[in-house]
Amino acid sequence: MYPRKLTRSVITNPDYPVVETKGGKLRGLWEEGVFLFRGVQYATAKRFHMPQPVQPWEGTKEAIIYGPVCKEIHTPIAHDEYNVPHYHYIQDEDCLYLNIWTKHIEKGVKRPVMVWIHGGGFSTGSSIELYAYDGMELCDFGDVVVVSLNHRLNCIGYLDLSDFGEEYRYTGNLGQADLVAALQWIHDNIDAFGGDPGNVTIMGQSGGGGKVNALIQTPAADGLYHRAVIQSGLMTGSKDLLPERSKALGRAVAAELGLTQETIHEIETVPYYILARAAQKASKELGVGWSPVKDMDYYYGSGLTNPFREETKKIPMLVGSVLGEFDQNYNQVYAPGSKNEWDEALVNRLFDERFGENAQAVKDAQRKAYPRAKVVDAIFTNKGGRIAARDYCFKRFEEGCAPAYNWLFNLECPLNSGTIPWHNAEEAYMFHNACYLEASYIPGVSEDLQDQMTGAWVAFAYTGDPNHVGMATWDAATKENGACMIFDVRTRQEFHHDDELISLLPDKPIMGSNSRAPETTFGGGPRQSL
Repeated sequence: MYPRKLTRSVITNPDYPVVETKGGKLRGLWEEGVFLFRGVQYATAKRFHMPQPVQPWEGTKEAIIYGPVCKEIHTPIAHDEYNVPHYHYIQDEDCLYLNIWTKHIEKGVKRPVMVWIHGGGFSTGSSIELYAYDGMELCDFGDVVVVSLNHRLNCIGYLDLSDFGEEYRYTGNLGQADLVAALQWIHDNIDAFGGDPGNVTIMGQSGGGGKVNALIQTPAADGLYHRAVIQSGLMTGSKDLLPERSKALGRAVAAELGLTQETIHEIETVPYYILARAAQKASKELGVGWSPVKDMDYYYGSGLTNPFREETKKIPMLVGSVLGEFDQNYNQVYAPGSKNEWDEALVNRLFDERFGENAQAVKDAQRKAYPRAKVVDAIFTNKGGRIAARDYCFKRFEEGCAPAYNWLFNLECPLNSGTIPWHNAEEAYMFHNACYLEASYIPGVSEDLQDQMTGAWVAFAYTGDPNHVGMATWDAATKENGACMIFDVRTRQEFHHDDELISLLPDKPIMGSNSRAPETTFGGGPRQSL
């Protein structure tokens, strides 16, 4: 996926590597130790209908190129292309495809299966959008089976048309139904790729983390996964999309298209760009975005604000965030040069503008929480994601769930002579791809940190416990211990380390006089992708 220099031969012969699935034979690639099967169709679906199993085929299908990714109403401009490299691909509504990396293509090996669900909210993105998503290194390093997948998004994945009849009952959750269909395909077929259908970890970042959170609360997914990882996928203040609002959006889109109860079926054949334009207009007018619908039938609402279901309390979890996330972008803190070179007078002014009468208290709390870091980093520290990830773990414990392990990615990257980690920064490290990304690579540091972080994710996939040789002891998080594993130059476990700092940070940015100016540079760091 990323532009790696090939140092090993890649083989794809007519009869090797070939795997027999329940639907038929698939031919993939072999790169001296790792087999790769790209663009494997896991289901089919008519627009606004539930996914259906793929029909069996004769002969051997090729699985050597990636399948199409979901159409997008609006493809975000990759303004952060340097620090979060993107790979854009062919878009199509026929997008129910997955990719598999494995070291084994024989049954009975039973390696853990790690299923990656991409970010981009519930609107954009794909299994191959970011270079960091490539599963080759994770598979090779951990001897695990890695799966990434595409599914329906935006108006074709989450437009609620249930007011128009029983056949559209679950249209507000079709994107989630696709994820369930992918997990079902994995359950039925992954043994042929050396995977263990009884040991499946679902994991996702940003919107992907939100989808993992939703799957935990989705009965149809029960039994198809056994561990879960949420990365930067939770935010304080987020609310469930309730049927009254989702149905209103569905009615508004239909009206914009001139459709009625009698003609609603025409929505299944309206050209996508016309449908997308109507959906975008209605979404903006009603202030309703794309997300799963809490209908208490297919989906029971976010675990952050609703009781966890008894059926998933046995699922161990890794839940965490990144020190900076989006705050660097939202705070609009601009000043000449690098933050690490700002003089005391400038730092004091920025603190006064950002924190007002709490400026000195925030400095003191920052030194207490992160004694080896710069005081100025408090300006760019994320609050909402940090609290949500921490409290989600606490809530799991309080409701009698399996262990939940909290983490925080803190590595300052060399970009702009020092930038606290941005939204997406941890992915390259848990995928063992850090050495391929220029903006965050630190010689002698990145190698060790990715071994520790990937090692933790792999250990968790094997056992449900992220502890492994070569890293500090990691305790499950409770409200009493406040345990958090901090991934940094020196990875360490802390207890309630940032409670005071987080309590002092404002819920919303405080805008001062240091606003955006064309002659200044962004001292905090780059903007980020969803």
